[in-house]
Amino acid sequence: QVQLVESGGGLVQPGGSLRLACVASVNSFRVYDMGWYRQAPGKQRDLVAAITSGGMTNYADSVKGRFTISRDYAKNTVYLQMNSLKPEDTAVYYCNANNLRAPAGGYWGRGTQVTVSS
Repeated sequence: QVQLVESGGGLVQPGGSLRLACVASVNSFRVYDMGWYRQAPGKQRDLVAAITSGGMTNYADSVKGRFTISRDYAKNTVYLQMNSLKPEDTAVYYCNANNLRAPAGGYWGRGTQVTVSS
């Protein structure tokens, strides 16, 4: 069982920055692929950024050049640095941990709200 706890969301003006963090309570953090997803009201949950157990990253086209995903193996934490935020980035952001031994879809945190508004 993996528990994920997100933090760092909030209200920010357009053009601002936030850094999200997700702490995983698991001994084998390094064997999990980690991802950040987001879900806006009335929309499906979509992948924002992912980082493999080996550190390879990929991003949704809409956030490339603005968001950066990283992980700290010593702290069992994955981060999402979000810069140049836009109103369309407003959503609940969820952390995900997955590997071949995880349940279908992996493990999910409860989410953290990000609101971009002036």
